[in-house]
Parts: sequence; C-alpha cells; structure tokens
Amino acid sequence: MIQLKNITKSFGALQVLRGIDLSVEEGQVVSIVGPSGAGKTTLLQIMGTLDKADGGQVIINGQDISALNQKRLSQFRNKHLGFVFQFHQLLPEFTALENIMIPAFIGGTGKKEAEERARELLQFMGLADRATHKPNELSGGEKQRVAVARALVNRPDVIMADEPSGSLDSRNKEELHRLFFDLRDKYGQTFVIVTHDESLAALTDRTIHMKDGNIIDDKYRNK
Repeated sequence: MIQLKNITKSFGALQVLRGIDLSVEEGQVVSIVGPSGAGKTTLLQIMGTLDKADGGQVIINGQDISALNQKRLSQFRNKHLGFVFQFHQLLPEFTALENIMIPAFIGGTGKKEAEERARELLQFMGLADRATHKPNELSGGEKQRVAVARALVNRPDVIMADEPSGSLDSRNKEELHRLFFDLRDKYGQTFVIVTHDESLAALTDRTIHMKDGNIIDDKYRNK
C-alpha cells in the first residue's frame, strides 16, 4: 500500500532523515517509536503528503506522490489519507457531527450521504448521543474519538496518527488504543502511528524503531 524509497530530508544543515526505505501493508497497525529528534514526525508528515522529501519516492496505492501538482495532491490526501493529531484540532464552532462531515464536504460528498456516514461512525464510537455537542461540551477522550471519526469519514486507505493518545489520561488512552484495533478488525483499516507510548507500541502488528534519522529495528508482533 505504501512504499518509501530512499527518503531524505534536511532542515538547513541538520539531516533529519537519512535514506529511509519502508513499506506498509494494507490492514496493518504500525507504530513508529524512538527518542525525540529521531525523525518520526517528519517521516509521518512526508508519508502523509503534508511535507515533501528532499529526495526519494513516496508511492501510495501505486501513485507516485511527486507526480501530483498541489491541487491534485490535496485531492489525493482528502480521498486516501486520514489524520489524527495529539490535540484533536476540532473546530469549536461546529458540533461533533458537523466536524466529522467537513472532510466529506471538501471531497464533494452530498449532505445526506455525509451525515449518514458521520452518524454511523459516531454510533461505532459510542458517541451517538453526543452528535449535537460542540467540542467544549465533550471530554478529552470524546474529542479524540470524534477526531478519529473525522479521519475515517472519507474511508481513507490509511490513517496517520501523531501521538494520538499523548494528551489523554490512562483510561482514555486504553479506550483509544482499543478503538484502533476495533477499526482494523471491522473495516480493515490501516494505521501508521507515531507514539512514545510503549503500551500502544507493544500492541501494534509491527513496531519500527528510529534513531538519528534511520530505521534501526523493524519488529513484527508474534513473529
């Protein structure tokens, strides 16, 4: 599904990624771990088309991302990729339901279809009764589950998550982690997750360890 070939990235004189080769298969839950400054978030942003590599190739579902102009890249991102960040980044003036529907509208989905999909996801998240609540009326765990639903609304090929449980307490962390695997089991959803959370990394199908801009270890669970 995703292939990275010899990805390099520097910020000024600092080389952050040093020739990364990586492939991610459909239906995998993959964690990327390592110390601060290892290049994890930069790699995720390049994989998610939010940043450009200095060199190398990013191929998603056979599409070479470098071949797309900015408009087509935005359309590709909206259709094929979903994003979850450490802080939910919900729009405060909109309800939970409306926040989830926004990417669908951007992608050209009609209101009825977008609302049906959003309500289905809220039901799956156990938040059907929170549809009309705005973010300031939701708990931290509820906000993050709404953010996951928003990432899923366009049925993306892969969800990129950057420290998704980093701002949550222990109970909400466990619920969010369990949700990722429920989504993988129900929808065959692929996840690539940057995390410092060892308990989450221990659960994932595959754990990629990075250090100083390199992949130093790549372990599959139960193998």
